[in-house]
Amino acid sequence: MATVNLSDYKPLNITNAEDFSIGIVFSEWNDFVTYNLRDAALEILEKEGVKAENIKQFSVPGAFELNYASMQLCKERKFDAVIAIGCVIRGETPHFDFVCDAVAQGIKDCNILTDTPTIFCVLTDDTKEQSIARSGGDLGNKGVEAAVTALSMINFKRNLSDKKGNIGFGNSQNN
Repeated sequence: MATVNLSDYKPLNITNAEDFSIGIVFSEWNDFVTYNLRDAALEILEKEGVKAENIKQFSVPGAFELNYASMQLCKERKFDAVIAIGCVIRGETPHFDFVCDAVAQGIKDCNILTDTPTIFCVLTDDTKEQSIARSGGDLGNKGVEAAVTALSMINFKRNLSDKKGNIGFGNSQNN
């Protein structure tokens, strides 16, 4: 378990962030956490220069539905990145394990099966207190990290495409 603030934000200073288009999908379940994550992500995206009109928000009922919504946004090819925000808190049954595994695999599939970076911002905590600590409490806000990751991945993808007009790992200078 993290015991230090993992969300210390250092500006990225990306010069063309105003052109970025980002989709944010957030779960309504555990909204006392997910809204804080979403709001922190929005704040960082706007600080880095992403225009508010280029950020589209979509709510879904729970964490499990993040997969479907994220994949649909990726398939549309309208977004440079998608951020999936959710919170699953352990209960008394194995349901927690099934949901967490499914969501992680679904977001992984978005990254592998589409050309859109999809950022996993799903808290999977044992207690409500742990989720609060990671969504604006003592341990920072994972929404900050998700926004920084989205911007970094968009920048990464655009830098790759600038190399030889192609996007992919085969464009490294070692080839």
